[in-house]
Amino acid sequence: MKRLPTALTGLGALGVAVIIAPLIALAWAAPWDRIVSLLTTRTALSALGLSLGAAALATVFALLLGVPLSALLANGEARFARYVRLLVVIPMVMPPVVIGTALLTLLGRRGLLGQYLDAWFGWTPTYTFWAVVIAQLVVAMPFLVVSVEAALRARSIEAEESAYTLGASKLTTFLRITLPEIRPGIFAGAVMCFARALGEFGATVTFAGNVEGVTQTMPLAIYLSLQRDEESAIAMAVGLVVLSVIVLIGMRSRWMPAISS
Repeated sequence: MKRLPTALTGLGALGVAVIIAPLIALAWAAPWDRIVSLLTTRTALSALGLSLGAAALATVFALLLGVPLSALLANGEARFARYVRLLVVIPMVMPPVVIGTALLTLLGRRGLLGQYLDAWFGWTPTYTFWAVVIAQLVVAMPFLVVSVEAALRARSIEAEESAYTLGASKLTTFLRITLPEIRPGIFAGAVMCFARALGEFGATVTFAGNVEGVTQTMPLAIYLSLQRDEESAIAMAVGLVVLSVIVLIGMRSRWMPAISS
């Protein structure tokens, strides 16, 4: 590749600085001598455990719903798939607080569906752990769907056609031939989904609230700590950055070999 013009190189370097400067500042301000004790407080551990648990459940549900949805989009009629895909990716560009508000209007005690859940079962998901999972699922599942659909469109169908010729059903072929072939795309999508769910804030605080030990995830605990104990907030932020980097490195090295090379 030919050398880029100096102006483009400079702007590219500035772009890198814009991205990494906040992380450098966070590392500079971190109380490294106390970071272990700050990260092992009851509040921090509770928020971390809740974040990991909710993100893991959201990812499992995203796999159960998102993989079939991706297959529908990849194999559906072009016009139908285009409109459904538009609806699916809306959460990727919509402000999370809007998603949280929409969830409230759907599942709140007086919501479109929530009023019946309350009347028939005496239960509403708002301000519960399940509200955290639902908010993370809606926000993060599109990342998995986009990844899996791309893998489905790029796959070779020769093995599937051979399976059909030998009498295999569509479901058997999908489970035994298609899924193993697109496994890297599924895992990459699952990791991106998990990472997005782990960092979710706006939809969670709007729909689930910020109750310690119940709905307070790590991002919410960081926000609250900024108003009370800045060092604790910075320590938790550093911990979340490290966790996110570990997740991304795992995805890069195991499921995205083309990028790693």
